[in-house]
Amino acid sequence: MSRAIPPPEFDAALIARYDGNGPRYTSYPTAPHFQQDFGEKALRSAIRASNEEPIPRPLSLYVHLPFCTSPCFYCGCKRVITRDIGKADRYLERLYREIELLAPLFDRDRPVQQLHFGGGTPNFLDMARMRELTESLARHFSFAVWQGRDFGVELDPRFADGDYVRGLAELGFNRLSVGVQDFNPDVQRAINRIQSVAQTREVLEAGRAAGFISISIDLIYGLPRQTLAGFETTLAEVIALSPDRIALYGYAHLPELFKSQRQIDTAELPDPATRLALLGRALSLLGGAGYVYVGMDHFARASDELVRAQCEGTLQRNFQGYSTHGQCDIVGLGVSAIGRIGDSYCQNAKDLNDYYAALDTGHLPIMRGLTLNEDDIIRRELIGHLMCYGELDTAAFGQRHRLIFEEYFAPEVQQLRQLAEDGLIVLDMPLIRATPRGRLLLRTIAMRFDAYLGQKLPFTRYSRTI
Repeated sequence: MSRAIPPPEFDAALIARYDGNGPRYTSYPTAPHFQQDFGEKALRSAIRASNEEPIPRPLSLYVHLPFCTSPCFYCGCKRVITRDIGKADRYLERLYREIELLAPLFDRDRPVQQLHFGGGTPNFLDMARMRELTESLARHFSFAVWQGRDFGVELDPRFADGDYVRGLAELGFNRLSVGVQDFNPDVQRAINRIQSVAQTREVLEAGRAAGFISISIDLIYGLPRQTLAGFETTLAEVIALSPDRIALYGYAHLPELFKSQRQIDTAELPDPATRLALLGRALSLLGGAGYVYVGMDHFARASDELVRAQCEGTLQRNFQGYSTHGQCDIVGLGVSAIGRIGDSYCQNAKDLNDYYAALDTGHLPIMRGLTLNEDDIIRRELIGHLMCYGELDTAAFGQRHRLIFEEYFAPEVQQLRQLAEDGLIVLDMPLIRATPRGRLLLRTIAMRFDAYLGQKLPFTRYSRTI
């Protein structure tokens, strides 16, 4: 594959018809289907098998730093609200134990090409603690040479300045992800996140001056008190800041799962028509400003490596979203962190006390996971390909997996015919291709191949697909 994918076409009526709930497919099978019988022994076995592969895969480290000084009401991430830095010290003590237990299981010839600090608010840690953590990782894992590294960190501009950003660059970080969500003061009051354009600009300009190769801004549509005019102003302000990438997420209101969301007045949320209009306007303005729609919620400049990877057929999707490092094994560190080793997934304990208890007794804090079977592996590749490229050559796919596509996926192909009639896809076997109108509904298309969706699981509710 070496071609540009056409931009999406916004069709409000079609989107409204298919805008149900569904997985984001940062993994397949998705996290609700991980099993509690996958524990430390299974993870060690998966790592051994991965080490023994003829060509060792490089590593991608995800480090979860859950602390925030105040709650953002929209947030569904695992975080701990505190102003007590001592709690971070107690957490870091256990995180270092986890690193010491886990790192020796990987062969030293497996370089760390990608590192990402997520949260929470990673810059809850001051620079001394951030340096100590980074140096611990560098001692225990084999960091790739500078030119081959993709080291990113999420940053809250309300708690960082230029000196802090320059310190991150000195530690080797070269990618910056900055949370904004919305610059409108009325929206900010509703979500308990007051953040000025000036604060954000200072962090971005410091990042560029310090040599960060990529800066991303996160936005959310569907927040309380958002209006079309107000969001247009936010989009204009973000475009003026000129980030390399923009992530535009649809707000998922799940107050039964996330306690802080109960602070949001449901009556203040945009109605479905307004929510769709917010998305449509964002697509128009971002496209007009030169940002390419990569897929789902990701936009990037045409020169960005995400766009190049999509054109060249090397784009991947994982727990951090779209990625150019799909060949890596992902090592999750910290409370609730998820990893992917070979054909398995694993997740650490979600509760801080359970995470501490495992490490205090010398055990890895694995809570659950899954070893994929042959059908899982087949469907993971298929769904991942659709999510990255919006198309699939079924003949070539069948040859790779030694199957006859129309027979193996006979029920699914039948379901696709309805999507074709409605204009989401072109079904011209052996090619399945999302239409420009269907590119905004890739999750809907991929769901047709999800063998797990019919299962009834407790406490599981997916976000809306748009």
